[in-house]
Amino acid sequence: MNSTLYQQIQQFYDSSSGLWEQIWGEHLHHGYYGPNGTLKKERRQAQIDLIEELLNWGLTSNPLILSQILDVGCGIGGSSLYLADKFQAEVTGITLSPVQAKRATERALEAQLQAKTKFLVADALEMPFEANSFDLVWSLESAEHFPNKIKFLQESYRVLKPGGTLLMATWCHRPLDGNAGQLNDAERRHLAEIYRVYALPYVISLPEYEAIATQIGFNNLQTADWSTAVAPFWNTVIDSAFDLRALIGLVFSGWTTIQAALALPLMSRGYETGLIRFGLLQATK
Repeated sequence: MNSTLYQQIQQFYDSSSGLWEQIWGEHLHHGYYGPNGTLKKERRQAQIDLIEELLNWGLTSNPLILSQILDVGCGIGGSSLYLADKFQAEVTGITLSPVQAKRATERALEAQLQAKTKFLVADALEMPFEANSFDLVWSLESAEHFPNKIKFLQESYRVLKPGGTLLMATWCHRPLDGNAGQLNDAERRHLAEIYRVYALPYVISLPEYEAIATQIGFNNLQTADWSTAVAPFWNTVIDSAFDLRALIGLVFSGWTTIQAALALPLMSRGYETGLIRFGLLQATK
């Protein structure tokens, strides 16, 4: 992975994960507010609901015996611990952030799931695992950080057991086909700001992910756009970012985290205009 980007991502999560956990809890991802985005619910419940909805959507057509799960971009272990507990499976989480890996390991101990989980500092584009190792590769809002989407999907394919499933949700930009066509200058500027603040190299559209996965040899592909279901999340976070505890935490977390907080409206505006999309992809090896 590009070493400067690698350092930016690491620094972003090293500096912001503690505050996020303190204010918002262990899940570093969107919440689910019903298919139309209209259900009122507590934010953490919405985040757990997103995990459940994603599992229901992605595994019903291919009910697996899940004994070995890989969580790519595991954060502080929110999904990893949830999946380990739910499926009584062995879960390996990888992250670029040593701070996150250490905290995830501590949280596994607290949850008495240390025998079922391990957390490593590792690169999603060069995974330190044998081929055919996992029943499920889970990637919840991590692919937007990868500077080579093809390499990530190739690596996911390699480490999956035959018949295993890739289940991912990621930030995308709108599809480029249809009347809207290519991204215009204003859209490119909007994305560039999001990339800068959240340490992202670039995002692609969901049809592009589908094309790459097909080319690599994945089977039984299905995709979905859940932008409407998750969009309310950003306004919830914006509202809670400005309570006193969060503001004090922001000051002590440093400039990177402050910038990310100030940029929250970029994401909610991206959803409003249809530029930012929340894309799901499920496929089997």
